[in-house]
Amino acid sequence: MTNRPTSAYIGASWAVLGVGVLGFLIGLWNAQMMLNEKGYYFTVLLLGLYSAISLQKVVRDKEENIPVSGLYYMLSWAVLIVAVILVSVGLWNATLLPSEKGFYGMAFCLSLFAVITIQKNIRDLKNADSLTNKMAFYEPIHNNHDTFDEN
Repeated sequence: MTNRPTSAYIGASWAVLGVGVLGFLIGLWNAQMMLNEKGYYFTVLLLGLYSAISLQKVVRDKEENIPVSGLYYMLSWAVLIVAVILVSVGLWNATLLPSEKGFYGMAFCLSLFAVITIQKNIRDLKNADSLTNKMAFYEPIHNNHDTFDEN
């Protein structure tokens, strides 16, 4: 049985994603780096976000005994690892202050965590709604015809 996530938890997850992604993007916008370097970090952020969502979905599918190909499972892990390596190597070699490198690294990690949580929330909401619909289908129908008006 899946518990339905609370509205506060869902809202907090979206807020964390907003803080992580917007922080990363505002940092890129204000950074004193070449446009191709900004594009690199932006693309790696998108790759990381997509791969984290994909990995969360495939792990959850396996947990719920939904068929998943081994190739897709391994690709999901590999692409997330590559995204983390790419951002790490890029920041290691960047001519940025250590505080800026830390900022981008933390915003990246925060964003990955947030999309994983949001994907989990979406899946939990879907499962909770389908369970509610199934339960409503099987509930007995109550009518108000137990007493008759004999006029």
